[in-house]
Amino acid sequence: MAADVRRVINQTGRVGVASVLRFEEFVQRGRARLSRLRDRSTPERRDTTQPAPPADKARALNHLIECEIIPRLLVAHAAPIAAAQGMHCDRIAETEVAAFAPLALQVEADELLAHVEALLARGVSRETLLVDLLAPAARMLGQFWEEDRCDFVDVTMGLWRLQEVVHEVFGRTTPDGHIPHLARRALFASLEGDQHSFGTVVIDELFCANGWMTDRIAEATTAQLLERVRDTWFDLVGLTITCDCHIAPLPSIVRAIRAASCNPRICVMVGGRVFALDASRAAAVGADGTAPDARAAVRVAGELVDAVAREAVASMTG
Repeated sequence: MAADVRRVINQTGRVGVASVLRFEEFVQRGRARLSRLRDRSTPERRDTTQPAPPADKARALNHLIECEIIPRLLVAHAAPIAAAQGMHCDRIAETEVAAFAPLALQVEADELLAHVEALLARGVSRETLLVDLLAPAARMLGQFWEEDRCDFVDVTMGLWRLQEVVHEVFGRTTPDGHIPHLARRALFASLEGDQHSFGTVVIDELFCANGWMTDRIAEATTAQLLERVRDTWFDLVGLTITCDCHIAPLPSIVRAIRAASCNPRICVMVGGRVFALDASRAAAVGADGTAPDARAAVRVAGELVDAVAREAVASMTG
C-alpha cells in the first residue's frame, strides 16, 4: 500500500494530503473487496501461488466496479444539475468515451478536468457527462484490467482520477439549481441476490439531482423494504431487477410494500434490463410504471406522483 501511494505521489506532484488519504482508502477497500470475492469463488481453499482463473477475475472486477467504485464515483455529490438552455450539443459519442477512458490512465486529474470543461463549454450538460462519459469510462477501465492491458494499481489510479473530476465538477453550485422546499421522497433498491446495483445508483443520482429526496438500499430483503416504507413516508419506491430469476417473487413484494407503507397512495416503479425488454411486465407484477432509461424514469415518476396527488385532492373535494 505504501508503495502504491508513493507511486501516486511520484507521478502527481500536485496531489494534496487529503487526496492521498482518499486514494489510500480507495485502494485499500478495493483490494479487500477483490480479495474477499476471489476467496468466495470456490468452497475449497485456493492455492495462493496460482493465479485466479479469468472467469473469477472478471466476476470479481465486475462486482468491484459496479458495487464499490462506480457508486463512489457517481454519488460523490448530490448537487442539482442545471438543465442546458438553448444548447444542441448535449451528446457524447462512443468514440469520445473510447478516447477519454485511456486518458484516465495516462494523465493527471487536472488534465482530465480540462477535457471535461471543454465538453461543458461545448454545451454538454453535467447529467450527460455523468451518465454517458464518466460512468462508461469507469467500466471501460475495468475491461482494460480484465484484458490485462493494465494492472490493478493502474486501473485504481484511473478510477480515482475520475472520482476527483466528479468531486470538482459536481461539487460546484449552479445558480439556477435548487431543491424544492417540499421535495418528493423516493426509495430505490436492488433486490436480494441481485448484485448489479449500478442501475440503482444512476437512478438515485439523477432523481436527487432533479430535486427528489432519495434513499437507496443495495440487495434489499423484503423485510428491509417493509421496515423502511413503514417507518418513512415515501412518494415512490423504485425496484431494479436485472435477472429473470427475481421476477417470480416481485408481485408479492409489491403488494407487501403497498400494504406496509405509511403512505396509502405510494407509487411503485420497476426497472432494469428485464423490463426494458418487455415493458408489459411492469403491470404484470403490480407496478404503476416503468421506463426505458434513467432520464425517462424521472419524468414518469413525476407524472405518477402528480396523478396520485390530483386523485387525493379530488377525493377530498368531491
